[in-house]
Amino acid sequence: MKDAFGAPQSLLLLGGTSRIGLATARRLIARRTRTVWLAGRPSPGLESAAAELRALGAYVRTVDFDALDSESHETALGKIFTEGDIDMVLLAFGILGDQERDEEEPLSAVRVAQTNYTGAVSAGLVCAGALQEQGHGSLVVLSSVAGERARRADFIYGSSKAGLDAFAQGLGDALHGTGVHVMVVRPGSVRSGTAEALLATTPEAVADAIVTGLRRRSETVWVPGALRVVMSALRHVPRPLFRRLPV
Repeated sequence: MKDAFGAPQSLLLLGGTSRIGLATARRLIARRTRTVWLAGRPSPGLESAAAELRALGAYVRTVDFDALDSESHETALGKIFTEGDIDMVLLAFGILGDQERDEEEPLSAVRVAQTNYTGAVSAGLVCAGALQEQGHGSLVVLSSVAGERARRADFIYGSSKAGLDAFAQGLGDALHGTGVHVMVVRPGSVRSGTAEALLATTPEAVADAIVTGLRRRSETVWVPGALRVVMSALRHVPRPLFRRLPV
């Protein structure tokens, strides 16, 4: 297998300007990855990301990809797989939205749901089918701890991630035994620089966890790891009490 020992030679990053995605790409290039596809909307940011990874020694190509344009996914992503095997797909696109605005403007809430869930289902199935056809590869899906239990502060975003998380788990079960590995990553609040808040994390820490999870063939990765225990407890807190918790 080309992606033996969790060290893929080729990477397709869905969400080509994602901070977590690019941090992961840098770590993989430092190990074994030599070909990187950055999929995203054309922008100076996408070109800058490609230039940064090229400077690290990778062969990098960009491809136009719009999460909201599901009808284009099969064609846009299918072309990538016709040019050679892809050892790893990292589904890292998504939007946080603005909870207060989205509650008042339903179409804004729908955009969050369509980007984070509908678009991910479409792209995820296209890539899963291509990986299965080639007989190997990993699909890494960037979920969120926000999807574990709805909070008043971000239930629109959280519900979209809950749907994505359930989809990815089911897809992993469907692909079990095919040679395709699906890994769900559930980070806490992601911040630039240092992780100031309790159980917050950074793009670099998530990237390290992804690389470790690939090597271990993990199915679920929490970042930081303590979130697994914390969320296990919070899932069972009665709703009247949960509403009053500062989470």
